[in-house]
Amino acid sequence: MFDIEKIRGDFPILNQEIYGKPLAYLDNAATTQKPQCVIDTVSRYYEHDNANVHRGVHALSERATADYEAARKTVASFFNARSEREVIFTRGTTEAINLIASSWGGVHIKAGDEVLITHMEHHSNIVPWQMLCDRVGATLKVVPINDHGELIMDAFDTLLSERTKLVGVVHMSNALGTINPVEYMIEKAHATGAVVLVDGAQAAAHLAVDVQELDADFYVTSAHKMYGPTGVGVLIGRETILETMPPYQGGGDMISMVTFEKTEYNNLPYKFEAGTPHIAGVIGFGKAIEYIQSIGFDAIGKREKELLAYATAKAEAFDGLRQIGTAKEKACVLSFVLDSVHPHDLGTIVDREGVAIRAGHHCAMPVMQFFNVPATARASFSIYNTEAEVDTLFSALKKAQAIFA
Repeated sequence: MFDIEKIRGDFPILNQEIYGKPLAYLDNAATTQKPQCVIDTVSRYYEHDNANVHRGVHALSERATADYEAARKTVASFFNARSEREVIFTRGTTEAINLIASSWGGVHIKAGDEVLITHMEHHSNIVPWQMLCDRVGATLKVVPINDHGELIMDAFDTLLSERTKLVGVVHMSNALGTINPVEYMIEKAHATGAVVLVDGAQAAAHLAVDVQELDADFYVTSAHKMYGPTGVGVLIGRETILETMPPYQGGGDMISMVTFEKTEYNNLPYKFEAGTPHIAGVIGFGKAIEYIQSIGFDAIGKREKELLAYATAKAEAFDGLRQIGTAKEKACVLSFVLDSVHPHDLGTIVDREGVAIRAGHHCAMPVMQFFNVPATARASFSIYNTEAEVDTLFSALKKAQAIFA
């Protein structure tokens, strides 16, 4: 049984009022809240084990290192990585993509080559490839979307060619909620010899991800969207590809030997983890994954589908509301615009009712341009949300309509 009261009790931040109203936190696509077990794990590291990893022989360093590497094992198991050597900790999805663009792309993308991404990508999976293509003379191509916010797969098949060196695709759109057919895209891309990067920042807390089953070359995500700390994420890369890539940054721990004449680099995954890492964040990330596993994706998926269906039905019946993103395969995100009310004004008004939503372009400006809107309001759901909170949102929308009528 899914015990919503028990789940909500795990998240201390939810037990508060905003402007005298109970908090209804519906901005989970931006960042999820943290369960007490994650907060306690991070606190415990700083209270008892604070030391650098991989460097010291004293007890604190050895304990910190053990917990840090245990988190790597947890992440590897969670995503079914082929080896722990494939698990590289980063500052988040953005840094992971920049690492790939700089290290892999800097070696393999040349003038005349093509990089293929989609129209619904987050800016972090657009800008690094634009920068690389501008630098080397490659071409960036884009798979279009339809009015439902779905990829036009015939166009993908046409755009994919022997000139395509990398396909970058978001697993689940943060602006639309669309779940993309990444398995099909990976298979087709590999048939042409292209490497595939999947941006899993939105997907990993909602969908079971098996990188071996997907056969993805790179899968990236962020801990803070998975009930973990901010400032930490992971790149899971195919070991045979990672071995050929030069380091992204130089510094401590990514070396095995340094002289003024030559530096020899460390083995995977440490070759890509220069400097002191976000140790507490990584350990907290491991605990967040354990928390997800304690609930299970069957229960998570069922609950979140119920919430989305409930909110979608209310949106469809709400006069003057236009949904942005109505894909057949979608999850957890309800983006919309309301007649005569700018999304930023809407976000401010519903905040006064205790409801936290996101208003803006969601780091997906090309999506806004396609739908010809300056921004959208976005309610995004997680396992601790309730139908009552959805009701509160729509009551707040009615008040906003009345103000601007």
